[in-house]
Formats: sequence, structure tokens, C-alpha cells
Amino acid sequence: MEKVNELKEKGNRALSAENYDEAIAAYTEAIGLDDKNHVLYSNRSAAYAKAGKYDKALEDAEKTIALNPTWPKGYSRKGAAAAGLKNYRAAMEAYDEGLKYDPQNAVLQQGIQEVTATVIQAMSGRFPTPMDVDSQSPPTKASEQKKAEPPKPAEPKVDEMNEEERKKYFAKKEKDAGNNAYKKKDFETALKHYHAALEHDPTDITFHNNIAAVYFEQKQYDDCIKECEKGIEVGRENRADFKLIAKALARIGNSYRKMEDYKQAKVYFEKAMSEHRTPEIKTSLSEVEAKIKEEERRAYINPELAEVEKEKGNELFKKGDYSNAVKHYSEAIKRNPDDPKLYSNRAACYTKLAAFDLGLKDCETCINLDDKFIKGYIRKGKILQVGMKVWFSKNYSFQRFFFLFRFVKGMQKSSKASAAYLKALEIDPQNAEALEGYRQCSISYQRSPEDVMKNALGDPEVQQILKDPAMRVILDQMQTDPKAAKDHLQNPAIADKIMKLIEAGIVQIH
Repeated sequence: MEKVNELKEKGNRALSAENYDEAIAAYTEAIGLDDKNHVLYSNRSAAYAKAGKYDKALEDAEKTIALNPTWPKGYSRKGAAAAGLKNYRAAMEAYDEGLKYDPQNAVLQQGIQEVTATVIQAMSGRFPTPMDVDSQSPPTKASEQKKAEPPKPAEPKVDEMNEEERKKYFAKKEKDAGNNAYKKKDFETALKHYHAALEHDPTDITFHNNIAAVYFEQKQYDDCIKECEKGIEVGRENRADFKLIAKALARIGNSYRKMEDYKQAKVYFEKAMSEHRTPEIKTSLSEVEAKIKEEERRAYINPELAEVEKEKGNELFKKGDYSNAVKHYSEAIKRNPDDPKLYSNRAACYTKLAAFDLGLKDCETCINLDDKFIKGYIRKGKILQVGMKVWFSKNYSFQRFFFLFRFVKGMQKSSKASAAYLKALEIDPQNAEALEGYRQCSISYQRSPEDVMKNALGDPEVQQILKDPAMRVILDQMQTDPKAAKDHLQNPAIADKIMKLIEAGIVQIH
């Protein structure tokens, strides 16, 4: 699965950089390794749509929905592909279907608005400008005359154009030539044509966006950012389509991401989202937020401070203040998350607090970090031992207990505890704690409820605890009120007595 994730990330980066063929190739290779992954089909659908291959985009969108019918993004992909094919009814149906699963989904709602606007404009005879970076310039009178001419269109007559029309005409020709060079990766030639287009028509944001795209491909990210900023300024002055503004802002975000300035990237992706919310920009924003979080986590790491916090936790543990010890061990883990001893120490606290699920989780983390750390297996074994489930009757006196074991669950826990101790003994065959734990598991595996009661009541310390009226009240409360159990375990003296009863097999958590 690691290879699949690598390919997916490669596709995401290519898609953000507008290298659609590269993105499609990466997603296709990932799908070859995991053809049940609906996210891969969704991402490839987006890449196909961006590349103008709407029929293939629709196929992938439908596959996404087939794999995960309740995922709203599959329907937004289908709606976008259908709209690209000018099947507006199917697009509306797809968006409506997606809203059944997520009524507040902004992408689906926006899709409905855009399709509605397109249909209204079509009905009024005014087709909207396609959402494409190369189509900002309005049609000239020459092009309108061209449509009215016979099937064999003639080249527009420049000498019949006014000054404004001539500028836009020559600007478009330069832009088209730049696009052809760009597709061939002849970036220097592309830049010459895009700059020439700007000289003819300096009011079009598209030309700035195209120049920025070349700089991005050349890895000249500072120049790319400056060009996008110029384009945004020109676009706002000339009331450019907000989608083109968003595209420039997103490209700035991608440039900062390439420069590993993730905080600045986040700022510009958020700005782009405020102009035009798209799944691609949202994905990019989520990715840089994850990078920022990881950077902050790494910056917080300090093994020396972790050692200080661990010592504070050790002191509190010795005093029986397990709750506050947990806080210091947790802080130590943040400071040094790769130290297995810290998880082991916190697991010991959780065991004292009867938070066995949290303790077991820490033991597993400890073992994953260092599979030769013997203490991790021993703590795991102890937690699984005390986690063996027991029911005891409400009709008890404290001179005699009647127990009902849940044998299946008990034997499962005992078996897992034994396995943990055996793993410890593989590391150190003479370890006393592991030997004793394994011995106790072997005995408890075969003990009857009567044996448990007999052994427990033969222990003077257990007898003293059971005769204590205050403990009788506490045990009654713990049986009926889980919150009371948590409160009582905050008291170190009571916690120690309860742990003694747990170890004796009289009281066990279930």
C-alpha cells in the first residue's frame, strides 16, 4: 500500500502543477495496484476533466460511486464530467444525488448553481465563456463575422478591425503560439510569445497566468509568485473571472509549497478557496496543513526536556499520584515520541487507574517502537491478566463471594497474556517477572471460581479490605456507576486497595 500512496501523492502533485497527463499516468498505475480504491478513481476523474477528456472522467466518476455509493465527492465528479459533456440534466441529477448524503456540501451546491447559470444563459442565447485559462479575452467582431460567413471561413481582415480588436486579435495569436510551444516544453519560446501577447493586450490576466505556469515548470518559483501577483492585480482592475484569480492564488500556494514554506502556502490556498472553492485546492490545503502540523510536532521534540518530564512523572508515580504522572509522561512523549520507555511508564499509570484499554495501547506502541524492549511485553501481559472478565453476584456478603466467570472471554485474555509473557521470555529466558506472569496465567487458565474465592479469602490483606465498611460502599457504587469508579480511582489509597482485589481475582474490570 505504500507504493499506492506514493503514486497517489505523485498524481496529486502533478494535478496541482497542471501536468494532467502525468497525473493520469500516476493514478492509473496506482489503480493497477489497488483497483478497489475509490479515491484513486475520483482523482483520475478530476485529472481527465481538467484535460478535457470528459467521457473518461465520467467513467471514473461512475466507478467511484460504484465503489463507495455514500461518498459525496463521487457525485461531484460525475456532475462535473456530465457538465463538461453538456449533459446538464445528468449533471443536476448527480449533484442532487450527492446532496442526499451531505446536504451542506459546498462543492455540490456550487455545482448546481453553475449548471443552473449555464442552462439559463443557454436558454437566453448567451453561452458562457468556458472555464479555461486561455479564454479570458472576449470574442471580437471579427470572430462574430467569421461565424456568419459560409462554411469555409476566411482569415479575419485585420485592416477592417478597429484598434482594440486588432490588439486582442494579435494577442490571441501570440498566446496560441505560446501554448503550442508550452506543450512541447519549449519554455523559452513560450515565454516570448506570452510576453508579446501582453504587449498587445496588457489587460488580460490569462497571459500573466501562462507566464507564471512557465516559471513554475522551470522551478523559478519566486518569479512565478511575482507574475501571479501581477496577474491578480491586473485581473481585479479589469474584473476578471474569479476562477482565474483563484488559479493565480493557487499557483502561488503551489510555489510556496515547492519552496517548503508551508505556512505561506496555506495562506494562499485559503485565499484561492475564498475566490473559487475546488476539490483540488481543498486537497492541497489539507496537505499543507498536515505538513505544518508535522513540522510543529518535530520542532517540539526535545529529548532533554522529555527526560525532565519523565523524572517528574516518576516522582508522582512513587507518591501514588497516577493522574498527574500521566500528564507528565504525556508531555515527555510529545517531546520524544520515539522513546519506548515513556509509553511503558504511562502504561503503568493507566494500569493503576484501571484504564486498561489506554494502557494496552501504550504497550503496543512501545513494542512497535522497540520489539526487543522486554518491559513492554511484561506490562502488556499484566494488563491482559487484570482485564480478564468476571461477574460477581449482587447477593454477596463480604465473608463469602459467589463468582460467575465468563470462561470464553477469560480464557481469551489469559491466552493473550501468556503469549505476551512468552515473547518476553524469548528475549530473556531468566526474567523473573515474565516467568511469574506466565506461571500465573497457566494457573488461572485452569482455576475454578471456588479456587479463586478460597485463595483470595485466605489472604489477610484481602480480608481486611473486604471487611472495611467504606470499601463495601465504594464497591457497591463502582458496580452500578462507572463514573463513580473513575472518581474513586483518583484516590491513591483506594486505587491501591482495588488493585489488590483485582490481582486477587475478586474484582475485575469488564
